Amino acid sequence: MHILFLSDNFVPEVNAPASRTYEHCREWVAAGHQVTVITGVPNFPRGIVYPGYRNKLWQSETISGIRVVRVGTLIFANEGFLWRTLDYLSFMLSAAIAACFVRRVDVVVGTSPQFFTACAAWLVGAVRRLHFVMEVRDLWPESIRAVGAMKSTWLLALMEKVELFLYRRAALIVTVTRATKRILAARGIDADKITVVTNGADLRRFQPMPKDPQLSAQMRLSDTFVVGYIGTHGLAHGLDALIDTARLLRERGANDIRILMLGDGAEKRTLQARAADEGLSNLLFLDSVPKDQVARFWSLLDLSVIHLRRDPLFEAVIPSKLFEAMAMGIPTLLGVRGEAADIVARHGVGLPVPPEDPAALAAAILALKNDPQGRARMRVNCTAAIRNYTRPVLARLMLLAIEAAVPSRRAAQEIVLP
Repeated sequence: MHILFLSDNFVPEVNAPASRTYEHCREWVAAGHQVTVITGVPNFPRGIVYPGYRNKLWQSETISGIRVVRVGTLIFANEGFLWRTLDYLSFMLSAAIAACFVRRVDVVVGTSPQFFTACAAWLVGAVRRLHFVMEVRDLWPESIRAVGAMKSTWLLALMEKVELFLYRRAALIVTVTRATKRILAARGIDADKITVVTNGADLRRFQPMPKDPQLSAQMRLSDTFVVGYIGTHGLAHGLDALIDTARLLRERGANDIRILMLGDGAEKRTLQARAADEGLSNLLFLDSVPKDQVARFWSLLDLSVIHLRRDPLFEAVIPSKLFEAMAMGIPTLLGVRGEAADIVARHGVGLPVPPEDPAALAAAILALKNDPQGRARMRVNCTAAIRNYTRPVLARLMLLAIEAAVPSRRAAQEIVLP
């Protein structure tokens, strides 16, 4: 089978959609399928083209057996709703045109957010009479409303109509949480054609390891207890709570605790400015690093923090960072309610804390810092639980769903993990 996959992000970018798409497609190629990915030139999150690439109309390369077609787009940093929307729209148009030149395709997959990529995949499927599969990693445009990035109610309503149109036209919908499936079913989408394939981790890249001594010395973290947030610093993540937590820890005299924040995003400069204004020397901000270096930075952490704003929409989200932390054997303090908190509690891989509650987060950090035996148990639980969420297993589940949907036009049955 020849799978055409449209994704706005792809390796060497290091965000969640780039990693998930690459790791799934790599496994499909290993299973004997042909995979073509149409994506943009790597530039996320700063809007700066990566070395070795140029933003031109068409360029092609092969990565791990995957044919990767990169198309020209408007490029902006991952900040500012208008500019990002123009970026998304330009990719939708470029990807749809480029897809016309990919031959002998059996199925087209579009991943969202943002759903303009899914629009392109639907259009390609309609024009070329191909089955259209929609992967839903976050509910969009609901997430725009949740973070207040758009005030226009009529435009949001229009986008929701397009969203529902895509769901109804898809031969198969793949969601990353059961909660998302329930939400879509409640909105009238046929539940029988919705398959759940969660996020996970690549155990070839992420696994327990000692703290990297060179990095630890370089960052002056050798004699400190390190709490880390690794990922996008965006509107949805509510990272002001970590700034407040750092202040509370300083006020409580916890001078041997450092909070490391690695990544980029729309809110990063604001967070840095606030930390500087408050003189919070226990906060360390680092820029994004190449994908093959991320595990070294994970190794520095004694505890991971994963956080989203306090909004009912985010109760249907399972951040992919949770699985990377589990693969690294690092306990997580999870400031996310809902399905993600259920995973943390069920497997005993950390502690759920209320989102946007700095006092609770600071108390949890201090409690686990003073409980080395508890942290050791959580590390063991992490390595046991992650076996349910490995990329080869998850890629196989999604492939089975696609194979079931494509030849027979029958709705795929839900495939879930234990």
